[in-house]
Amino acid sequence: HIIVLDFGSQYTQLIARRVREIGVYCEILPYSMSIDELVERNPSGVVLSGGPRSAYEPGAPMPDLRLLKSGIPVLGICYGMQALVHALGGKVARASHEEYGPRTVMIIRRNPIFEGLRRKIRVWMSHADYVKKLPPGWKVIARTETCPFAAAHDRNARVFGVQFHPEVSHTDSGTRVLRNFVLSICKAPRNWTMKSFIQSTIDNIRREVGEEGVLCAISGGVDSSVTAVLVDRAIPRLTCIHVDNGLMRKNESKAVKLLARTTGLKVRYVHAASRFLSKLRGVTDPEAKRRIIGREFIRVFEDSVPKHRRPKFLAQGTLYPDVIESMAHRGPSSTIKSHHNVGGLPRRMRLRLIEPLRDLFKDEVREVGKLLGVPDEILHRHPFPGPGLAVRIIGEVTKARLRVLREVDWIVVDELKRAGLYEHIWQALAVLLPVRTVGVMGDRRTYRSVVAIRAVTSRDGMTADWARIPESVLEKMATRIINSIEQVNRVVYDITPKPPGTIEWE
Repeated sequence: HIIVLDFGSQYTQLIARRVREIGVYCEILPYSMSIDELVERNPSGVVLSGGPRSAYEPGAPMPDLRLLKSGIPVLGICYGMQALVHALGGKVARASHEEYGPRTVMIIRRNPIFEGLRRKIRVWMSHADYVKKLPPGWKVIARTETCPFAAAHDRNARVFGVQFHPEVSHTDSGTRVLRNFVLSICKAPRNWTMKSFIQSTIDNIRREVGEEGVLCAISGGVDSSVTAVLVDRAIPRLTCIHVDNGLMRKNESKAVKLLARTTGLKVRYVHAASRFLSKLRGVTDPEAKRRIIGREFIRVFEDSVPKHRRPKFLAQGTLYPDVIESMAHRGPSSTIKSHHNVGGLPRRMRLRLIEPLRDLFKDEVREVGKLLGVPDEILHRHPFPGPGLAVRIIGEVTKARLRVLREVDWIVVDELKRAGLYEHIWQALAVLLPVRTVGVMGDRRTYRSVVAIRAVTSRDGMTADWARIPESVLEKMATRIINSIEQVNRVVYDITPKPPGTIEWE
């Protein structure tokens, strides 16, 4: 297997994801793990992730250089490379030309890490520092126009460093770089599959839960649906609850009924819209919204089961992107935003959490769901945030604003399906903005709300690019929205990639 030492990059789990795609098991551990414990695990190779710090800063996290004497192949990515260079006596400095986004890397020397690649490849860069001088014994193998050491290696050991991010889907041949390292250099065995994940997860759930019951939150989305079916396979006492919190998409409960009908799950429906809207009254801060919704979800679940037979466990469809954006759970990561099912949970809960999908990405979850027999109509649905439309309404959440956004969202999705584009787009959504603009309708002045349409292409949700929807489709969306929803007189399209933006606005 491969071990990734986490130095706090938002992309850390992507490294593990790509390695698992190759068919090799991979686990993420904190960079501070002792060298003795690491060597005892006997990994085929070690990857040092990127991170938000500068290697030359006092107190910056550093790798244990005894790792380099262990004989285990090592690959440093971005900060991981800079940390190696700095620790070994090279020089890392602030770059005069910061590199964010796509760049062209020129391979100037043959090396096993680049075996089978063209001389020039497009890569994804995300760094403000750069390697100014290599340590003794290191040799440059690739560069960009502004980065003289885009890749290098230690000539006397199986230690490599790349300044770019091969784990990000925007890097051409990035998976090939990781494949070269994992299979050719590390000689790791290919024995990781989603079938093995399902079986090991079922075994883990049975060990943890025993004879106790489990409560499962089910929204109708991909994550909670797959979670429910997976837990149902593991134990006999599962109670599924669908909470209508008033923040859902149009006809959301239909998806839950489809899942129940096709998989045999028993679902209890709880109507709690007024309860959630009451808690959200006057709240405009997005982090506060997430915390309120997270806490209220738990309270609703706890109140929905009779005390004399209350389950002790709560199953949630938490995915790794939720975790990595919410908290630094494995390393010194920066918090991007709290997710209602991670950072928004109350500190004290009567229920213990089970999150079987916590280390998976959306495409892995869909593969698991397919193996478990979850209907395609659910598996192919676009991601939808746990806090629902509350974080797509900028400002206060009210019944009236929800009614507007719910109809806009329905139109956007419907037009994508009519155009045959829905399954080619990772996620599409609409955002209701807290501004009004002047318009002219029927020769009369209007002063109404603005909505933004957001659609992105992605592989895993950690990075994304804006979707090139044909102008004719965008025109149909805008015309239909303005003509059928009187509160809206302007529609805009968001063309921001991730990073620097996130997919959702809040």
